[in-house]
Amino acid sequence: MADKYLQFLDVPRTEPAKLPAAVRLTQFREIYAPFDAKAAAQQSGRCLACGNPFCEWKCPVHNHIPNWLKLIEQGKLFEAAELSHKTNSLPEMCGRICPQDRLCEGACTLNDGLGAVTIGAIEKYITDEALKAGWKPDMSHVRPSGRRVAIVGAGPAGLGCADILVRHGVQPVVFDRYPRIGGLLTFGIPPFKLEKEVVEKRRELMEEMGVEFRLGVEIGRDLPFETLLAEYDAVFLGMGTYSSVKGNLPGEHLPGVVEALPYLVANIKRELGLSSAAVDLAGQRVVVLGGGDTAMDCNRTAIRQRAASVTCTYRRDEENMPGSRRDYKNSKEEGVRFLFNRQPVEIVGSGRVEGVRVVETRLGAPGPRGRRVAEPIAGSEDVIEADAVIVAFGFNPSPAAWFDAHGIALHGDGRVRVSADAARPFATTHPKVFAGGDMVRGSDLVVTAVFEGREAARGILHALGLGAAARAA
Repeated sequence: MADKYLQFLDVPRTEPAKLPAAVRLTQFREIYAPFDAKAAAQQSGRCLACGNPFCEWKCPVHNHIPNWLKLIEQGKLFEAAELSHKTNSLPEMCGRICPQDRLCEGACTLNDGLGAVTIGAIEKYITDEALKAGWKPDMSHVRPSGRRVAIVGAGPAGLGCADILVRHGVQPVVFDRYPRIGGLLTFGIPPFKLEKEVVEKRRELMEEMGVEFRLGVEIGRDLPFETLLAEYDAVFLGMGTYSSVKGNLPGEHLPGVVEALPYLVANIKRELGLSSAAVDLAGQRVVVLGGGDTAMDCNRTAIRQRAASVTCTYRRDEENMPGSRRDYKNSKEEGVRFLFNRQPVEIVGSGRVEGVRVVETRLGAPGPRGRRVAEPIAGSEDVIEADAVIVAFGFNPSPAAWFDAHGIALHGDGRVRVSADAARPFATTHPKVFAGGDMVRGSDLVVTAVFEGREAARGILHALGLGAAARAA
């Protein structure tokens, strides 16, 4: 009889089936098929159940990965769903969009030549299939505390905070300026990575748990922040980062230059039938500036809009590109051309975009942040012809005008200052206000925003005198 702990020697790493590139380009649907029960159990069985699970430590929410892999191998779907939700408020989304190659799967012991366990696809499988089978979070033990908390922002940080609060008897009321929940989960991440029905299903689930959503409401415009302070026991801010980083390039304001986030948001709204206004790049030569996940999303959106060509430039080399390896691979399969070690110096054109002037670079010594600096090579300038340029250099915080009036202090770069006190994690300088996610950390991963929202909820529980609940959360 084969040793069940040595299955990884006989069973190779297998990823879910993927639509051919030619099919993918005709639609904005997810490209990966789901695992069935047999495949999920087989891949779960490859786990070594390490005594010190590196996958769990590398995960920002510290998922109990080996434990729920074992439950799936044993066919215990509902138990796996319960365990998955103990650490993660949005597991079906993280399973789809987390860069597992840099996190859990990258830390898997089997990643050293034998192929990491397919953790992300199994995480997605657990919640998707459990919900189809009728699983719901167990709220039978929850007793109302009579406390109410306002949450500003229905993105991953806000949803993570609401999840913890409602499970401990606090009524969360979530405000968001968009007509749907999710923030950039809905309006920033394209549907070919995360179909929006998945986010809407999470909304239904959270509403059944007792979370209230008030959508299409912008705090400071439609409702004064003073109202939240007066009517709620605490407030959580999870408003993200929406200010695009500028390249400060000559020609950046020419017609034909598009900022990444407005481009993605407009296209998704059109796909959802919420607006007809979008930048359509059909037939155009598109150059995308940047090498992060947002640049990959822009690459793959422009290709699906039937751009004549899409070229992505990045100032460092392939190895140092920050974007997801999976999205990079998919971009190449779908026809995107990558030019590494190219730094843009000017967007050229007479009246509108005609090209991007770039200079070749070499990597020098590490800079203040530890990353090697891209140094221009003299005499290496070239022009990439283009009809449209998408600037995807990242995002900065977008502090609201009313922060200052309410004593919500900021760092010099616009991030909200929060407490590192273990008793009041993520408390701002206002005694009733907490914050988390990108507006505190800076633009980062969905899973880190979920973690910070959940941690802030524990701080809120403690501040409301629900210390026992906070310690058990």
